[in-house]
Amino acid sequence: MNRIVYLNGEYVEETKAKVSIFDRALLFSDALYEVTSVLDGKLIDFDNHMKRLDRSMSELKYPRMLNHDEIKILHKELVKKNNLNEGTVYLQVSRGVAERSFDFPDSENDFTVTAFTQEKDLINNKSALEGISVMTIEDNRWGRCDIKTVQLLYPSFAKFCASQEGFDDAWMVRNGNVTEGTSNNAWIIRNGTVITRQADNLILKGITREAVAECAKELNYKIDFKNFTISEAQSASEAFITSATTFVTPVIKINNAKISDGSPGKFTKLLREKYIEKARKIAI
Repeated sequence: MNRIVYLNGEYVEETKAKVSIFDRALLFSDALYEVTSVLDGKLIDFDNHMKRLDRSMSELKYPRMLNHDEIKILHKELVKKNNLNEGTVYLQVSRGVAERSFDFPDSENDFTVTAFTQEKDLINNKSALEGISVMTIEDNRWGRCDIKTVQLLYPSFAKFCASQEGFDDAWMVRNGNVTEGTSNNAWIIRNGTVITRQADNLILKGITREAVAECAKELNYKIDFKNFTISEAQSASEAFITSATTFVTPVIKINNAKISDGSPGKFTKLLREKYIEKARKIAI
């Protein structure tokens, strides 16, 4: 059976979903997205994903917001129609179909709203159990990484480069400081303090990032939102990434340097367990 997807108010088989070649997402990457995790058939942190979507749309001067209740309904309907127990729902909104022009279309132009599910093993997977390796690469993205747009070519390129070199992912670096991973936030632990870059225009303020920071505080760890260098990361006692699809995943190697003894750190494991426990409690 084909997966059922959502397209502009309709639920259709994925092979029958069609979008115009004049859609702004295709021509200008003029589109935004959110990915919501699904555990036990329920949505994780949905409301905060919608708040971030509103912010992204506002920052890019979209003339109106989406109705959160309607978006919640379509998320739950897709989960139901696809019998999704564990995975994600991907939501995308573009400025719509218009003649190719660098000017934004009329404010009344219809958006293109699409969504689909993906089955993923979020809880029990090899990366969470064994940890991942990352290489570093220069961060050559545009200056508004805080907006969750579909302009993902450079992160995709960085991920490809990492794979070619035998690594699982890449951490991007700007002016000597780690910004973030290709699709995740980067963290280290040094001297009992959990460190991740401050939220600014050069990183995406992750929804999971915020939740994990609260979990760390509840576990009596100090949080410091500040820059850190590659060498500081390599000499850290632990390192990990966070995102809606990775939750908390240990990093055991950065470039050619093992983190500590090269195995997932004790606190990282505890933090992952804490996050999953809380996520399940607030799932809707």
